[in-house]
Amino acid sequence: MARIHFLTSNQGKVREAALHLEPLGHDVLQLHVEGIVEPQSDDLEAVARSKIEQAKTHLPSKDAWILVEDAGLFVRSLDGFPGVYSAHALNTIGCAGLLRLLSHLQSKDLRVEAGLREAEFRAVACLRTPEGVLVGHGRCPGRIAATQDGEGGFGFDPIFIPRDLDLAGQPVEAGENGEISTHGRTFAAVEPATKDVFSHRARALKDLFAQVPSER
Repeated sequence: MARIHFLTSNQGKVREAALHLEPLGHDVLQLHVEGIVEPQSDDLEAVARSKIEQAKTHLPSKDAWILVEDAGLFVRSLDGFPGVYSAHALNTIGCAGLLRLLSHLQSKDLRVEAGLREAEFRAVACLRTPEGVLVGHGRCPGRIAATQDGEGGFGFDPIFIPRDLDLAGQPVEAGENGEISTHGRTFAAVEPATKDVFSHRARALKDLFAQVPSER
């Protein structure tokens, strides 16, 4: 298979990618490049493609494979904020600040609260190969927790509870119980292998690598 240079400064993202791609035979290496400019765009794919163009001169060869993944947390009651600006929001207001923005949206009825605090992670994974750029998309619907929970994960993981899944691995409706569940725990409170079952990044990578020719 291929040696893939993953452009990210986040070791957590590298571990998640390796968890999904190494069983497919791919070798995932971290590529850290200083000075990558975050484009001002409200589109995750445009951001990822821009980063690939900026980083390709830092590859060991012109035919080397490079992977860029961009993700965001989109909160419905905040009109999609922080979205593509999730990294900036995390570095400024953090998880605690986002919880404060939603502190008035609570209900004793779990179904109602799930709707009031509805959110989803979205991810775009772009892979540059000698033949061109492939793009995969993934999403994980869920809700924002009332308080932070767990010490694992990264980013907004301590405040995000994914929707349950059915036996086919598809999200059920908000507030409903599915056969696969974190039982109300956040991404930061479950094991990495459990998170991977729900993960928007895992789904984006799966979508992406389904497009890679099998002979590679």
